[in-house]
Amino acid sequence: MAVLKIKKIKSAIKKPGDQKKTLLALGLKKIGQVVEHQDTPNIVGMINKVKHLVTVIK
Repeated sequence: MAVLKIKKIKSAIKKPGDQKKTLLALGLKKIGQVVEHQDTPNIVGMINKVKHLVTVIK
């Protein structure tokens, strides 16, 4: 499987609670932080939920 690098680019302040929890579930706490996850349907769904707050580096 491919590895996705996910980078947080915007703050979660004033965003709904479910989006904040999704960012934490991805392991993203600080702006500019990069985490790696496997390219699975679960992770892709989480990325789509917060796509305005993160960017995917391939």
